[in-house]
Amino acid sequence: MSTKAEQTYERINGLVDGGMKKADAFKQLAEEYGQPVTSVRGAYYGHKRVLERGDEPGGSSRSTPRRSRKRETTTQDAVASAVATLRGAIDSIESELETARERAAEAQAEYDAMQAAAGGRIEEIRAKIAVLDPEGNDEPSSPASSDSGAKEPTTASSKTDAGKTAARKGAKRS
Repeated sequence: MSTKAEQTYERINGLVDGGMKKADAFKQLAEEYGQPVTSVRGAYYGHKRVLERGDEPGGSSRSTPRRSRKRETTTQDAVASAVATLRGAIDSIESELETARERAAEAQAEYDAMQAAAGGRIEEIRAKIAVLDPEGNDEPSSPASSDSGAKEPTTASSKTDAGKTAARKGAKRS
């Protein structure tokens, strides 16, 4: 009894020997079998490989044998796998902690350097302000008052209005 692949191989070769092109033979056989052309072509070349290697039909088409695998998981295997996964988690956490410690040390060093330099920088800025504003006003001026050079006097009513506005804004947020 021959396989379907053997029958396909023999029929295709018979049609080709009779003068038909191989592509047309695949199409004709696909119509006869009611299968896609690609299926017929696959069967033909699959059987051709078997014949070229000298294998038995129906045998494995792999050139290298498959690695065997366990059929069942034992309790010991499951425990060993779980322990390995948990140890990996510990290693990962320790690595993250070390990275965080390094980042914290770098941030502390940056803070210390900035703090050491800040005093001198602040004094330089205050000296520049003193040159620009000899009267000692450290408050920034508004753009409108910078044109005239004079500050608007603050009145009791403007302070009250400002207080009412702040109170309204606070009430809206609540």
